[in-house]
Amino acid sequence: MTQHTNAAVEPPLWALHRELIGKTVRTDLTHAFHPGQPHFPAFPDEQRETPFDMSRGDGFTVHLYTIVGQWGTHVDPPVHFVAGARSLDDIPVDEMILPLVVLDITERVSADPDAVPTLDDVAAWEARHGRVPEGAFVALRTGWGRRWPDPAAMANKDEAGVSHYPGWSAEVLRHLFEEARVTAIGHEQTDTDPGLATSAGDFSLERYVLQRDRWQIELMAHLDRVPEAGALIVATWPKPRGGSGFPARVFALHQEG
Repeated sequence: MTQHTNAAVEPPLWALHRELIGKTVRTDLTHAFHPGQPHFPAFPDEQRETPFDMSRGDGFTVHLYTIVGQWGTHVDPPVHFVAGARSLDDIPVDEMILPLVVLDITERVSADPDAVPTLDDVAAWEARHGRVPEGAFVALRTGWGRRWPDPAAMANKDEAGVSHYPGWSAEVLRHLFEEARVTAIGHEQTDTDPGLATSAGDFSLERYVLQRDRWQIELMAHLDRVPEAGALIVATWPKPRGGSGFPARVFALHQEG
């Protein structure tokens, strides 16, 4: 006679999920977008309508959003700057969960808003944590995200109209993409390039990233709440065919402390 048992074996991935949820913190790295928020000056503001609204007696509520793809916390795929390159629907889900490396220059930015990371910052990170993992997502922590959603504070313009905010540096990006071979980068400010460059119409660092067939997340939030090593990042977005950018939902899984 065959014996049957009611004790089901938990599938391995379910067990792993239960363990992961029990031992990690999930930190949202995404700003909620809305009309009037900080954005690239040439872009129009968000328009939001409510064609169906329960407060008007409709059976459900529906919003109609009119936005540019590069809105709020968003993803820039290669095609944003490179004709014929990968678009949002070309980026595989394999690239959407990655080791998270955080380069922290917040202290320097507090004294000089034009500060950028240096190879010494990378070397100091690697002295503490080992080599930057191949395939990682590297985020630049500057403290600039605390200025959200104040457009004037984010732009930080002087009397001549020149913006002063931090950005990446060519030497660090070259090291990350050509030597460390990372998958993507992210930052808190509106642009890859620092404000002194963008004020002069120079977006060469963003062009460099996207020409490498890599992608980036701009206007990240709460990078001060995640460790500089040891976390995982999950970055995902809608899948418009041929899409050149879209608001993203990004979060990190990490241990407390």
